[in-house]
Order: sequence, then structure tokens, then C-alpha cells
Amino acid sequence: MDATPARALAEQFVQAFEKATGATISDNRQWELPFQRSDGLRRLDLLLHVHTEPRELDLAIELIKHGYPRDIRQTVWQLEEYLLSTERRDHTIPFVVAEYLSPGARESLRERNIGYFDSSGSLFLRKGDWLVNIDRAGKAKKSARAGSIYTGAREQVVHALLHADDKWLTGLEIAELAQTSSFTVSQTLQELERLEWTVSEGSGRQQRRRVVQPGKLLDAWADNWRTRQETKTRWYMYAPNPHSAAQWIYNVFRNTKQDDWTATGAAAANILSPLLTSVDTVDVMVPPGNAAQYATDLGLKEVAKGANVTLLERAGASTLFRHQQDSYLWFASPFIVYLDLLDDRGRNKELASEFRSNVLKI
Repeated sequence: MDATPARALAEQFVQAFEKATGATISDNRQWELPFQRSDGLRRLDLLLHVHTEPRELDLAIELIKHGYPRDIRQTVWQLEEYLLSTERRDHTIPFVVAEYLSPGARESLRERNIGYFDSSGSLFLRKGDWLVNIDRAGKAKKSARAGSIYTGAREQVVHALLHADDKWLTGLEIAELAQTSSFTVSQTLQELERLEWTVSEGSGRQQRRRVVQPGKLLDAWADNWRTRQETKTRWYMYAPNPHSAAQWIYNVFRNTKQDDWTATGAAAANILSPLLTSVDTVDVMVPPGNAAQYATDLGLKEVAKGANVTLLERAGASTLFRHQQDSYLWFASPFIVYLDLLDDRGRNKELASEFRSNVLKI
């Protein structure tokens, strides 16, 4: 951390520690304290001295900006190395002090009996007859990289992970499911693990991951989905009975010579998880640049109002895990169907809730 924010954070910690324990911390603060280990000279960020009856304690502190499970490993190791180097290890409490510590990082530190503090006011320490456990919700600074998870090939990785449910998968298995490179998988997983939405076990090529926060991952994807721009055109197709228009339109699509179209949205959701009596419009995904050909083949009329067919030109993540239902027609992945319900049209919000509960089970 930069010197000025680090010192301000340290002062915040001192005040919180003194208030919680009734002890007094000496004004003698040792910054960048050198200590010797077998691999060379190291430096502890800060050493504080605590006056308390009947003994004096040291607080060995490492300061970081944001702490997630993967980020604190080096910090914990540094504190453990310091404890091994000092003759006062039995009178020293190791601490991680941060602007933000995630719930997972806090849990990891508690398991190692390492004290922690962050700017939310959360404070944990366990030493002798002292036990302080103040747990307050912190707010992480939004990652500038988070939005990039839902673009291009990274979005395919997100889709593959959700599709895999809670199965443990290697990076190669995820890459195969996502139809993308191992490098893209690795980059995406690093961000998801930082957000604590996935966990890992093992190491190297055999390291496996799985999603542990599918709801948060899906919600973040949904937030991005609502803001995206795509090529979407609206058309009208004659249907004898408006109440059974979706069935009629699907049958017309089935008879076209092109077979790379995919059902999504409300009409598809209502077949997979029946809720509404009828849906009078259909959303159909087609490859980019193919909407005009479909319109010509099917005799669709482009309209500004009264459309009952929406053609969505898509590739990439949207086309993964396309599947057939009872050999009837091709549906988009349930996750894409769900995302396409989040458009606030008609009763789509109600249908989305039912679909998420019954089909996605998230």
C-alpha cells in the first residue's frame, strides 16, 4: 500500500484495537521492520507494542489494500516467517489489516488464528483470555475487470460453469465445454475465484474448480445482459389463432430449409416450464447476418408495431448447449432462455421467476 493510506489505516486499526480491548498501544511504531530468514532479509510492514497487565504484547502487522482468499496466502506466509524469526513469538499476535477483507478471507484468517481488521470496523483476535470478534459487512471496490467476464470467449466460460452445475472440472474440461482456449479459461477463473464465486482444489493440470455461488454469478450475468446491444428485428407472421400463434409459428420455422434457428424467450420458457395459458410472440435466435434470409424464406413482414416474431442475431455464448426437447424443436440453453425473459415485457418477470426455480433451480 502507499505510505499515506497505509498510515491512516493503521491509525484506524489502533483506535479500534484500543477500544475493543481497553489496552494501550505505544507511540513507538516500527515501520518496515527488517528480520532475517534463511532466504535473506525480509521486512514486516508494521510492529506495534501493546501495554496490558500483566504482560506486554507485540502486534505484527501486514497491510494490504483488498484481501481475498487467493490474495492473503503470501501475506499469511510473511507473518508466519516473522513469528519464526522472533524470540517473542509467544507474545506476538499476527494481524492482517486491510481496506477490505472478503468473507472468505476473514474465515481463512480465523482458521489460522491470525487477527484481522478492515475499514468496515471488523476486528478479530484470539489470544489468551482475549477474544474479539466484530464482524461487519464490508464493501469491495468494484473490479474494473468484472464486466469483461461477460464478453466474448469469457462469457462462454461463465456459461459453461453454470451449465456444469456444481461438478468439479479441470481447466481442460471447462475449455472443452466452453469451446474456447485454456488461457481464456484461466483468466476468467482467476477473476471468479477472486470474487469467491468459484473454489479450487489440487494444483497444476489436475487442479479442479466448481461454482459455489451460482446465484451471484447468474445475477451478475443478468445485470450485464440487460445493458447489451444486439441486432434484433421484429416481424409479423400470419397465424390463424392468436392464442396458439407460438405453436403455429414454430411449425412454420420447422418446415423451412434452414435448420440453425433456436427458440428462446417467453414462448420457449413456457414450453419448458408451463405457467401461462398462451404466449402470442416468439423469440428466435439465428446466426449473424441470416435474419433477412429467414424473413424472405418465411414471408415475414417487418413491422414497428404488432410483431409476433423477433429475430435475434447471435453467436458465441448464446449458442452453447442448444438442445432438443422431445425431438420437437431446438431450444437455447436454459440459462439463455432465462436471460431473455429479463426484458420486462408482459408477464415475463413472473415467468422468469418460475423458470429459475423450476428449471435452473438456483
